[in-house]
Amino acid sequence: MIIQKVGIIGAGTMGNGIAQACAVAGIPVVMVDISEAAVAKGIATVSGSLDRLLKKEKITEADKAAALAKIQGSTHYEDLKQADLVIEAATENQDLKVKILKQLDGMLAPDVIIASNTSSISITQLAAVTSRADRFIGMHFFNPVPMMALVEIIRGLQTSEETHDAVHALATALGKTPITVKNAPGFVVNRILVPMINEALFVLSEGLATPDDIDAGMKLGCNQPIGPLALADMIGLDVCLAVMEVYLKEFGDSKYRPCPLLKELVAAGRLGRKTGHGVYQY
Repeated sequence: MIIQKVGIIGAGTMGNGIAQACAVAGIPVVMVDISEAAVAKGIATVSGSLDRLLKKEKITEADKAAALAKIQGSTHYEDLKQADLVIEAATENQDLKVKILKQLDGMLAPDVIIASNTSSISITQLAAVTSRADRFIGMHFFNPVPMMALVEIIRGLQTSEETHDAVHALATALGKTPITVKNAPGFVVNRILVPMINEALFVLSEGLATPDDIDAGMKLGCNQPIGPLALADMIGLDVCLAVMEVYLKEFGDSKYRPCPLLKELVAAGRLGRKTGHGVYQY
């Protein structure tokens, strides 16, 4: 199976990033969200991202125009019916994802593949709420999608070889480097990364060092391009908390206990860059 058109649920950070990656690769995409304003904001974000590439002379005006022409914004799920693959990129909330997946499953043709961009929720469990578990897969992109080369392709227990191969080929066509992983909470990258971020917040809450010094230590001592606290703000502290809560629930191991400071920041609405204030102020 060759994926020639992609549908995306969600025009937020991940959704519009995936849309841009598809469009730049010449693959038509339909990006759906609940309101016209959300869709317009998503397309404007893509346009701004392409403008930055244009300024750096990495693309031309013609390239930008061609990419934007490949993106169709919509508030109607019916517009996804022509897609060969629909990627769910909604908020990291299991109940919401299940609701969306059931709606998609009921309206899409039986041979359409559904993928979830979840960063922590079980692909096997999500697949089980559909009637096409063999054509369900995890496709975990990383933020910012246009810049990050990695895509984790997560096989649920039921995922077929044909589905895996089609999605793997698409990821390669997008210019990404896919890695295939088994289904488990957090998969591979976030299983390692988010507990590290959580530990950095414990270090901060214990007053061992300032945020700047913690991040400088990890950048200079471990050759990381961005410190864990700045990265937490980029990811979203609410997302980090949600992931840690999934780990604690699924593994039942206290080492995955979310840092109280992380919970406090989220409760205060300090979610990171998207709210202008997280560990750092923006």
